Amino acid sequence: MFKSDETAIQMSLFPDHPRQKMDFRNVLSPEAYSGLASFHKYWGKKPVESFSFVIEQLTNEGDVVADPFIGSGLIAREALDLGRRFIGIDINPFSIELTKLFLQLPSHSSYLNALKILEQELKPIIDESYTVNDDRIGSHYLWENEKLVSVWVRNGGRSREILTPTASDLFMAEKYSSYQPQKLRHIKFFTNSRINASPLLTLNDIFTGRALRNIELILGNIEKQSNPQVKRALLLTLTSASGQMSNMVFAIKNRNKNGGKPARNTNSIEVGSWVIGFWRPECHFEINAWNCFENRARKLLCALKTVEEKPRYRFTEKGKDFWADNTSALLVNNDCRTVLAEVPANSISLICTDPPHSDRIPYLELSELWNAILGLDTDFENEIVVSNARERDKSKKEYNRDMGEFFRISERCLKPNGCIALFFNARDSESWEYIRALEQSTQNLSYVGCFPMAYSATSVVQDNRKGGLKSDYILFFVKQGHQSCFSFEHFNKFPNWSNSLPER
Repeated sequence: MFKSDETAIQMSLFPDHPRQKMDFRNVLSPEAYSGLASFHKYWGKKPVESFSFVIEQLTNEGDVVADPFIGSGLIAREALDLGRRFIGIDINPFSIELTKLFLQLPSHSSYLNALKILEQELKPIIDESYTVNDDRIGSHYLWENEKLVSVWVRNGGRSREILTPTASDLFMAEKYSSYQPQKLRHIKFFTNSRINASPLLTLNDIFTGRALRNIELILGNIEKQSNPQVKRALLLTLTSASGQMSNMVFAIKNRNKNGGKPARNTNSIEVGSWVIGFWRPECHFEINAWNCFENRARKLLCALKTVEEKPRYRFTEKGKDFWADNTSALLVNNDCRTVLAEVPANSISLICTDPPHSDRIPYLELSELWNAILGLDTDFENEIVVSNARERDKSKKEYNRDMGEFFRISERCLKPNGCIALFFNARDSESWEYIRALEQSTQNLSYVGCFPMAYSATSVVQDNRKGGLKSDYILFFVKQGHQSCFSFEHFNKFPNWSNSLPER
């Protein structure tokens, strides 16, 4: 239940910056994601300490900072809190919506009140679909080989009781099994074995009919919300919770937590989570959709308490308005090359960005579920990415060509002595070709050097992926001018600073 005296306050994503050069140690040992930074899963998030460090070192207040691959949007408010103006671009519409949330957060009270109304109107209806024989409410349903094998109910607090499914439980699951989405748009997938996707994949493969019905109940109620900041927050709460509402929640069996000793209970089962890709394991959980939504909402509620006094920043989606009236931020959902081509020449002081790295993550393909819930269309054709999807023709050769074009357009936008800070790493040599060819393909951009940084703050994907990279590099490029405004000499003090490109 949503209460106004919530006490589990987490660290804010946006601490008060001392407006001085940051200690290198903050970049080398970033904090784990908390507060707003942990509200939504977005793959490949970088620590905000790295963004802040680069922005503070290489720009002054009032300068324009741009991120053409804004991704999780974490950099946007960091830049604005540091007194810079900001341009954020991403071909993924979900990324722009998440960034808008960070810049114009709802008040804690308005979000809380909206949640209370949702709870009052929807929770009884949703709970009815999970009611077991004794009128208790099921919290987790364990499925194995498409057969319901157990139902979990809460006995107060964290304790639970595991029940054998009754005829009533089977009837309730079957009742919604043929449900077809009415509000969610059709999802588009490609043949990509790396993320277990195919063109035949549908929402009914990803969710049970009961989950889809309940998602659409929540979505329909949110659509009636008149406050735009609250509405956006609720919609993103739903997308944030959607993974745990799906058939992609692994059932973890007999995990050994005893340092090598045999597990006491050889039949123990734990609830996993959706991490990456669209695998639907044979043994998986169906979780009460309202509980999933409520859990994510509580996380955002806690974060909003810590940023209650922070300002809302004005943003526009039109470049002419950004340059004409000194608006704080320009946020555009489009191909970054198209947007940057319309930016005035010699106008940006710093491009600080984290583009797709080789074929690590096909962002638009993985975000298709969220974009479908938000009702947003996606431009797969112009995404700069390497994808294993057969139909997309997104090879490393095409990627290097596209990134080379991005750099040439970016060079025009940068002020003399302006900088590009590129967060990048890849194991294969081919993925580095556009960087090695940079000085031949551009007129005035020069490579300065790089240093390694933590890949992310406690990234589940990278920490557990076989052969996963544990760090990125921040690579620095400068557009040569008449005289240098900033010196990179102090970067030599950074541990493992190198004037050469990493060997690949």
